[in-house]
Amino acid sequence: MLWLSGRGDINRSLTMLTYFNKTYFIKIIIFLFFCSSFCFIPELASAAKLDHLDRLIGKRDAVVVAGPKGDILFSKNAGQKLIPASIIKILTALVAIHYLGTDYRFETEFYLDAQSNLKVKGYGDPLLISEVLMEIAKTLAANIKDINDIVVDDSYFEQPLTIPGVTESTEPYDAPNGALCANFNTVNYQKTKKDGYISAEPHTPLLPFAASRIKKTGMYQGRIVLTHQNKEAALYAGHLLAYFLYQEGIQCSGNIMAGTVNNSTDRHIYKYVSPYTLEYMITELLEYSNNFMANQLLITAGAIAYGPPGSLDKGIRAVNSYARYNLNINSINIAEGSGISRENQISANNMMTILLKFKPYFHLMRYKDKEYYKTGTLQGIRTRAGYIENGKNELYPFVVIVNTPGKTTGTIMKQLINGLTK
Repeated sequence: MLWLSGRGDINRSLTMLTYFNKTYFIKIIIFLFFCSSFCFIPELASAAKLDHLDRLIGKRDAVVVAGPKGDILFSKNAGQKLIPASIIKILTALVAIHYLGTDYRFETEFYLDAQSNLKVKGYGDPLLISEVLMEIAKTLAANIKDINDIVVDDSYFEQPLTIPGVTESTEPYDAPNGALCANFNTVNYQKTKKDGYISAEPHTPLLPFAASRIKKTGMYQGRIVLTHQNKEAALYAGHLLAYFLYQEGIQCSGNIMAGTVNNSTDRHIYKYVSPYTLEYMITELLEYSNNFMANQLLITAGAIAYGPPGSLDKGIRAVNSYARYNLNINSINIAEGSGISRENQISANNMMTILLKFKPYFHLMRYKDKEYYKTGTLQGIRTRAGYIENGKNELYPFVVIVNTPGKTTGTIMKQLINGLTK
């Protein structure tokens, strides 16, 4: 407290008080400036480090980067529709989660009719592999005796199912989709020294059903892709089940044929429920970029949303509805769910919206060197999307779409990671 004694002292005191107030005010302003600077420096610094990306991005490329809170740090050509390749699987995963739920488990049902025919009805399980069919056979063997025919029912999915971008090659990524498929609709084989063929997978026998197809290839090793011609894919699943039933002492005395379940007359004897949740399947999908699995999920989502039989059209309707009402996206072209089709087109801005929605599931993506990511590759197309992790465990979503033939995402990603983590 100031002790005042006389007018001169009062004037001097008022002068001192005014000076003190001005000085204090200036210090407050400086203090607040530095506080605000320190609050925003990390984001501003990150954005500044990304400015040099501009020269690396061509007219047919796009890049967008966001901060941990979703604020855009860098953007170029982000509104232009481009071909995304396999990063579109992130959207497919979101659609599957929305319509099916993360704990969804695929089922396969088994029936007996009055003639002791075993009927198998598939519901699109993408992981109906040899090891699974082996366990199913053990369960069935405890409940049935010898059977007549094995009837395979793939009616839960519409046939024929044509996926844009899928060709009739022998590559696994061209395997067709269906409601009842085994081993991703492929057979892996290798040639022996005795001019014969054996299975290249320890749990899968080389069945006579597939051997004739394999011999026609003339190759020493590789895969054949099972088709829907004459119900080949579904019948192969039936032949494989018959083999494992025989190993358990159950004889199939009839034929393996295509047909349908009659719910009013056939007796339901077993429902196989996959031990693999949808969340696990998405992890596998994003890790191995399996096109067959992506479209199995898409078509199943369509069947759940609009009723069976599942079809590509219903799957696309499910995607467009989800994008419109859950992501506020109205301007994407989706032809299928794996990214194999060049008809798929989406902007980097819309992919960023998808990434922000997918953020609670970032841990399902492949992780390496401070990056959770999904890549995409087609001829002349290279893409990458995901989250870069800084030293504070903060995630920076990014989208890189390169549609310039001959270019890769490598240089852009190197600069991007350096700018956000150093």
